[in-house]
Amino acid sequence: MLRVAMISVHTCPLARLGSRETGGMNVYIRELSRHLGARDVKVDVFTRRQDTGTPEVVEFADNARVIHLEAGPPRPMDKYSVLEQLPHFSWSLGRFREREGLEYQLVHSHYWLSSRVAGLFAETWKVPLVTMFHTLGRLKNRVMTNGHERERLARIQIEREAMLGSNLVVAASPTDMEQMVRYYGAPPSRIQVVPGGVDTAIFRPTDRSMARHLLGMGPEKQLLFVGRIQQLKGIDLLLKAFGYLLEGWGSEPKPRLTVVGGRNPVDASDPEAMEMERLRGLVRELGLTGSVVFQGAVPQQRLPLYYSAADVVVVPSLYESFGLVALEAMACGAPVVASRVGGLQWTVKDGETGFLVRRRNPGLFAIAVGRILRDGDLHARLSRRAVEVAGGYSWDMVADRILDIYRKLAPAPRSEGRLVCHC
Repeated sequence: MLRVAMISVHTCPLARLGSRETGGMNVYIRELSRHLGARDVKVDVFTRRQDTGTPEVVEFADNARVIHLEAGPPRPMDKYSVLEQLPHFSWSLGRFREREGLEYQLVHSHYWLSSRVAGLFAETWKVPLVTMFHTLGRLKNRVMTNGHERERLARIQIEREAMLGSNLVVAASPTDMEQMVRYYGAPPSRIQVVPGGVDTAIFRPTDRSMARHLLGMGPEKQLLFVGRIQQLKGIDLLLKAFGYLLEGWGSEPKPRLTVVGGRNPVDASDPEAMEMERLRGLVRELGLTGSVVFQGAVPQQRLPLYYSAADVVVVPSLYESFGLVALEAMACGAPVVASRVGGLQWTVKDGETGFLVRRRNPGLFAIAVGRILRDGDLHARLSRRAVEVAGGYSWDMVADRILDIYRKLAPAPRSEGRLVCHC
């Protein structure tokens, strides 16, 4: 049986979504591991312990478990502080492996922090290394003006080294692959595109009136944003677009906007706290108080209700390698208006499942959203097609394609006793 060391140093795939260091990557690792486990692949996900109450080992699916390793103080830390704890993390991982007497046939790394550790163990164990970054530092810096969210040179250097040192790099979209080649000099022959997936057993359409009733929403048109509270997510542009939309709305009941995501940081200097304060100030400045609800993070099981309750889901990100929120929204039948950036260009089908907005102009976003809100036939057509398109992005498909990569790279486990012909 193939055994894989899945490394996700700075965030646990079982963590609650919507906070600063959790999001689509957590979902990706959890669902990929779960579906690989169902295919008789043993997956150990190694992550840094962030609290004292979590058991060292948590089995979350057949053949899939998370191992929480000691690496610095057991609390959430900034990713660049975690970088300093990588030697401790490596020591803890090696100690766990020796104690359990385990052998891995492949290492799969997620995010740049993990790639430094993963490369070390892949070399030591003499096994193949598969890497996925989920986001890229150079691409973030190309669009960021907020100094608190810009990435350091150390990250970009580690990403470049990992691209050159991995047996294969998984890109989330053709654009993701193109950017690795263009901005990092990654060899195209070592990159394979495998998009993310969506669990259509969870993310599926629910009657809109029922969803709104369960969430305590009124009959007004509803806009929805889901994601972390970061400048990178473009929430300020959405608020400005929403202001334009309300200005020209007329006498009908005015739409409302719900922002799902974020936590309650205790430190006012926390980047998320600073961004939230900026956004709340913008709401007041634009006269949107009473029309915008900052909901905070919600459990994943309730997200389908929010998607189903929404008339339009807006994804105004400055950069996305894939766009999981857009896919989840589509699976629930919600048309999506998104920035024409990164993987969103492939996830959202312009004119079929929603609209892609080329320029970062709030007026253009307002026009696109308004078209869907005012045209019931258009909304119904986009909604039906969104569900159809999302149905093609299953986690079974993702797991099958990743497993095919594993099988091409990894040697057969010793316990399988490979037959060798000496003819």
